[in-house]
Amino acid sequence: MTAMDELPLVLVHVLPPFEIPFKGRLQSRFQLIDSSDSTFSPHASVLLCVGPAPVSSDTLRHLPSLQCIVGSSAGVDHIDLEECRRRGITVTNAGSSFCEDGADFAIGLLIDVLRRISAADRYVRAGLWPMKGDYPLGSKVMMPSTQCVLLRARPIGSFVSHGGKRVGIVGLGKIGSEIAKRLVAFGCRIAYNSRNKKSSVSFPYYANICNLAANSDILIICCALTKETHHLIDKDVMTALGKEGVIINVGRGGLINEKELVQCLVQGQIRGAGLDVFENEPDVPKELFELENVVLSPHKAIATLESLASLQELIVGNLEAFFSNKPLLSPINLD
Repeated sequence: MTAMDELPLVLVHVLPPFEIPFKGRLQSRFQLIDSSDSTFSPHASVLLCVGPAPVSSDTLRHLPSLQCIVGSSAGVDHIDLEECRRRGITVTNAGSSFCEDGADFAIGLLIDVLRRISAADRYVRAGLWPMKGDYPLGSKVMMPSTQCVLLRARPIGSFVSHGGKRVGIVGLGKIGSEIAKRLVAFGCRIAYNSRNKKSSVSFPYYANICNLAANSDILIICCALTKETHHLIDKDVMTALGKEGVIINVGRGGLINEKELVQCLVQGQIRGAGLDVFENEPDVPKELFELENVVLSPHKAIATLESLASLQELIVGNLEAFFSNKPLLSPINLD
């Protein structure tokens, strides 16, 4: 038996183009085996799931000894959680590794859409400034309440606090909370929709997503994608948001009915959108390429050098905790 054979066995489940950038570090601590290896799969107790590699009930059926799935993503919609719950398999995710960077990016998309930064950059690069003059004005994040009333027909009582724009956050989890923290500094008024009302926050809670949209200037989408939240943002929600409304999505593409979003943007039924995620990645609706009021990003909201370094520490920590019979660092609630 070699020294490698004595290391704890970890099945690795990964699909191209994803890879493990710190594979060498893991190999010094664990025996890494591809999940397709039928010799070892029946005996493995832990599965390292890299990126959104799907873990279906059929995948799990071939892993009868599995006790834990260590994930590297913020979301876990690619894992059959019901089957994991049934079999008592624990699941971890990226925890708070991506929260700050995801929140920063959401704010960046919002400012870009409102101030038209990317569109103005293209305007200058195309040589249009000397020919067509100044680029059209954008809108500020913190807007005086009197201007909000003029722009949007809303009850007067909804403008009695601060002068910032009204932002509805869909999913006040770890990333959503970080987004709220940043928007408060901008003087924005925060409301939210979540699975449950959170007693630890004072922001107004809307159980109905359309009601949240009707009382918001901006919707920021950062909740988990589940059967219940698939196409949560549809034409009805966008209609409630109104023609001056902006949508930012740093969650999952499937949270929004993409066809209806494109239709609303093309027809001017909402003001603009900042999108980091799409329904059929990497394919993006071509209609969006022609819209100056839309900012697009290739699903990179959470990815920075710092967040990936933090994720590495978390993955190693979760694996070591599992094999040491210690509490996992970032388990998700399967109840």
